[in-house]
Amino acid sequence: MRLVILGGSGSGKSTQAQRLCRYFDIPLISTGEILRQAISGNKPLPNFQWLQADPRTYLSVYTSLSTSLSELGYHARPYVEKGELVPDEVIVELITIRLGQPDINYTWVLEGYPRTAYQAEELDCLLDDLGQKPHWAIYLQVPEAVMVSRSLGRSLPDDQPEIVQRRVELFYDRTIPILEYYDRRRCLLTVNGDQSPEMVLQNILTLLSVP
Repeated sequence: MRLVILGGSGSGKSTQAQRLCRYFDIPLISTGEILRQAISGNKPLPNFQWLQADPRTYLSVYTSLSTSLSELGYHARPYVEKGELVPDEVIVELITIRLGQPDINYTWVLEGYPRTAYQAEELDCLLDDLGQKPHWAIYLQVPEAVMVSRSLGRSLPDDQPEIVQRRVELFYDRTIPILEYYDRRRCLLTVNGDQSPEMVLQNILTLLSVP
């Protein structure tokens, strides 16, 4: 199962992505979490079991990965702090690194990306090359007022009123066209996200034809 979760800030993307990962027992690719780790430098050791027999090779790979993440985090920080969209090339590189880790075995839930129609096309090209095109894109439809209220109720450092409002504006301006992109490919599922997390999950599973 390969799923892309779409929705604005505060729509419940992270919550549903985590629940779906637990339900299907598949890994989560969260661009928000990847960005926060890259920016803060809090990068967990990748579980490259196939390298454990050779510590020198393991250290070399980890050092290279850490350097790449740090550099990408440096370039991404100014955009995140202003609530702007991080440049496509930075996000694509971060996702490429994540897809290359060994826990990703042709199954995943992707949350936080794509956010523009161009990114959706770029993502499709990347996943097509890897033989991992998504099965479904799930859009969590939530009113603007609810998105703002939920975002302001969180404790993330970048959830300040002006940043939240800017993210919502960008969502309507740039992200909504993604729905048309996935709809043309007949892989879009729309779910009312203004419900309890349990009900939203059940609705998603129903649409996925999961008993």
